[in-house]
Amino acid sequence: MGLFNKTKEFISPKEELKETVGTSVKELLDGRILADKVIRRNIMFILFLTFLGIFYIANGYSTEKLYKKKVAMEREVRDLRFESITTAAQLMFISKQSEVKRRVNEEGLELEESKEPPVKIYKR
Repeated sequence: MGLFNKTKEFISPKEELKETVGTSVKELLDGRILADKVIRRNIMFILFLTFLGIFYIANGYSTEKLYKKKVAMEREVRDLRFESITTAAQLMFISKQSEVKRRVNEEGLELEESKEPPVKIYKR
């Protein structure tokens, strides 16, 4: 009996994998895979998964774009904060009494410093 049996009882896993990969690639290129009943029954699910994949990729790109905007805004805020601090320091410097007196003398204005202290006026 065993002498006339020409089928193999055991196929190695490598041969089986090679056989399935070869036929699946061939079916994909031929277009037969799209005509398969399993694919036709699950086409809506496959389209849904495709949509989810595209949405996931688009979401990643938009998140990266927002992150770049956030970094740019933080950099701009930091620069404006430094500029604000510098401007406030310069204003404090030029508002000092000695600096005002020096600048009035440089401009040649005929202004004099008051010798009397200011007086508070009270309203009754």
